[in-house]
Amino acid sequence: MLAVHAHPDDEAIWTGGTLARYADEGARTAVVTCTWAEGTQRAGELERSLDILGAGKPRLLGYADARKPESAPGSPRFLDVPFDEAVKRVVEHIREFRPDVVLTYDGYGSYGHQDHVHVHRVTMAAVEAAGYDQLYRDAGDPWRPRALYLATIPRSVVASHWQAVFGTPPEPDQKLPGVPDEQVATHLDVGQWAERKWAAMHAHESEVGRGASMTLLTSLPEQARAQMLANEWYRRVSYTGAPETTLSGP
Repeated sequence: MLAVHAHPDDEAIWTGGTLARYADEGARTAVVTCTWAEGTQRAGELERSLDILGAGKPRLLGYADARKPESAPGSPRFLDVPFDEAVKRVVEHIREFRPDVVLTYDGYGSYGHQDHVHVHRVTMAAVEAAGYDQLYRDAGDPWRPRALYLATIPRSVVASHWQAVFGTPPEPDQKLPGVPDEQVATHLDVGQWAERKWAAMHAHESEVGRGASMTLLTSLPEQARAQMLANEWYRRVSYTGAPETTLSGP
């Protein structure tokens, strides 16, 4: 199982329970992180998070976060790299690691962050391209993952917690993050791994310090926070001709 994420901490927030669960069940797991460079504080935090989740060493592409040039001094933003270059970098990791399953964000980047949306697009292209021996011939031997799972949230879950997080209910015509519930293909119960997921999130001390997603989670009532930590949801993309692989639901 190979997860492709935009920033350090996304691996814990969006797929931490899945990575820990499958590592404990004997799967090889790893994470490609498209922004931040080796030697930065957040790269060190990522290494600690991956150790908690059993997901190996960081695989950093070393590009800059769209909003933080200090994330990779002297390197371009991931958003500004030629699309073909970005796809090739992810293809290299897919062909080297040879995963059965790839995880990344849904088409909205789970909640609309521009780096997340771009990672979705790059990963979709890379998973498809990795199986063709005609493409990226110097990027390793071809490999076709069996399935791609897109981390998402059922819209009913978003709606039920919106007021607790933001103080007011969503507007009647507001477009919420997530997808209609019927588009969720897989719901994983990761309650047994929720404490490790929470610990991996807290390994990102700089993000805990500045708030962001951690603040949203800690602002939820205890029962709602426990629900968010104990459940992960995915859309699914299958590949014709590849053997069937399905994440086990609850």
